[in-house]
Amino acid sequence: MMLKKNPAGKIGRNDPCPCGSGLKYKKCCLKKNKPVSGPDYLKKTYLEKYGIRLKEKHEIDGIRECGRLVVETLDLVEKMIEPGISTDEINRVVHQFAIDHGARPAPLNYKGFPKSVCTSVNDVVCHGIPGDRVLEDGDIINVDVTHVYKGFFADASKTFFVGTPGNDAKKIVDVAANCLKQAMTMLAPGRTIGDIGWAIQQYAENRGCSVVRDFVGHGVGCEFHEPPQVPHYGKRGTGTVLVAGMVFTVEPMINLGGHELYIEKDGWTAVTSDHSLSAQFEQTFLITDSGFESLTPFDL
Repeated sequence: MMLKKNPAGKIGRNDPCPCGSGLKYKKCCLKKNKPVSGPDYLKKTYLEKYGIRLKEKHEIDGIRECGRLVVETLDLVEKMIEPGISTDEINRVVHQFAIDHGARPAPLNYKGFPKSVCTSVNDVVCHGIPGDRVLEDGDIINVDVTHVYKGFFADASKTFFVGTPGNDAKKIVDVAANCLKQAMTMLAPGRTIGDIGWAIQQYAENRGCSVVRDFVGHGVGCEFHEPPQVPHYGKRGTGTVLVAGMVFTVEPMINLGGHELYIEKDGWTAVTSDHSLSAQFEQTFLITDSGFESLTPFDL
């Protein structure tokens, strides 16, 4: 449902109440005689109730600029993916690209993470640490890039084929990419966080795959991780109502087998418990007055 506004910028009586109660405005804040005046009210309410910082124009411009560097980094990585390359070489290229463009890689030293990018190969769900591992023909690898540029963060990832993929690799990468596409159909004012997870879960499970529960999307922009959390499973119509100015990632982690995982001794690397393949695609999205904009756009 779209969030409609009258010419004065106020919420209509029958629109979803912007406080996130799930009720219509006339039965919620209007009934309580609370003044609602569009963006100013929403910004205060979402910050106080959910900790969500609705972004202003200059912040959105900054995140978009950072997002351009993130996508350019992924494009550079895509050209170098081939059998025989090490994940540490990917880390070196990502790190140097960020530095050369006046940015810095956000993962480096974040809560002790030792590298500048996450490289997750085959059964690694996420947070793979670059090192001596050499990519082999038939592997898949997710490369997750987050940069900080002029004080703003943007986050995106893609899963790449290494050499010639097998049928299982083709399937899981295709399903993960299409899960992100399905999520994008739910990105509009008046929708909910639960709508996003529902769309992803329905698509993945109908194709015999599973959705990881242990890791979720998140707000981003002024910090690396901000509210809200964005689960990639859920029920329609539940969770926080989406409103213009929200910026968050959607990053479905999809497994060919079960959704269970474990964390390796390094404290970071998440691996599927049944060692089935896992794939992920991620973009940073802005909710606009009429829908959404990807701040890290790439073709799926």
